Amino acid sequence: MSHQDQNLPPPAYRQESQRIRRDERDIHPPGPSGSDVLRIIAAIILPPLGVYLQVGLTAQFWVNVVLTILGYVPGIIHAVWIIARR
Repeated sequence: MSHQDQNLPPPAYRQESQRIRRDERDIHPPGPSGSDVLRIIAAIILPPLGVYLQVGLTAQFWVNVVLTILGYVPGIIHAVWIIARR
């Protein structure tokens, strides 16, 4: 046996650790789904529609309606924020 072989863990342990490292590479943070992209597009065109598709007829929807009436850009910002945080 050479000096290097004495420092290596048993073969079964090496295979297990290699499998764990490979599995760790497969873990990705969730990205936006296709439906999120459609909601964001809807939110840019008509902000309350994007919020409605995300949360339904809740207080957030009505807040977005008021923001859109007061100014189109605040409605878009609020809608994209609602969609992105969920």
